Amino acid sequence: MIRVLLTGFEPFGGDTVNPSWQAVSAVAALPPDGLDVTAVRLSCVFGTALDELRAAVERVDPALVICVGQAGGRPDLTVERVAVNLDDARIPDNEGGQPLDQPVVPGGPAAYFATLPVKACVLAARSAGVPASVSYSAGTFVCNHVFYGLAHLIATERPRLRGGFVHLPYAPDQVTQGGAPSMPVDLAAEGLRAVLTAAASCTDDIAMAGGTLH
Repeated sequence: MIRVLLTGFEPFGGDTVNPSWQAVSAVAALPPDGLDVTAVRLSCVFGTALDELRAAVERVDPALVICVGQAGGRPDLTVERVAVNLDDARIPDNEGGQPLDQPVVPGGPAAYFATLPVKACVLAARSAGVPASVSYSAGTFVCNHVFYGLAHLIATERPRLRGGFVHLPYAPDQVTQGGAPSMPVDLAAEGLRAVLTAAASCTDDIAMAGGTLH
């Protein structure tokens, strides 16, 4: 069995749910064959979330970590390729923190690439019937903060660990008053299962068009 750490976030920004945690919980309750999945909910708080992630990595000692967050406004499951060393919060986190133009890790590299087969993960999700694409920006809020922190941990302390970040759209019950795109949580969970299976079984990525024009 391959040990996997899967994280989601608590609600933020006035929402009462976060589809990342809902989907992660569903995957942990019914994981893909051959994977021992532990789910952990992270605080939507700069600094605290990284402390919680580090503690979970030390406790679980996984071979693979995939952190999951909400990207309201996106229409599909997106596998992130790049984490940047920048906290620049448009809104406060859940404890009122709002860092502006600050590094995630002072003195750290400007960016890291995910150590996942990103395009293979996207193809796996699509093959499972879940709309998916590669993303080249995880934003500058707590999601990117966690993604960069995970990548820095792998680069500096745990070179055998592989990890990355996946964003999910809103859940349908979050957009009843507006026209933002959404994805049912059970479909998002199915996409995450496909991503996990691909990430666990493939170390080299595939050659597939996945870039953007803007």
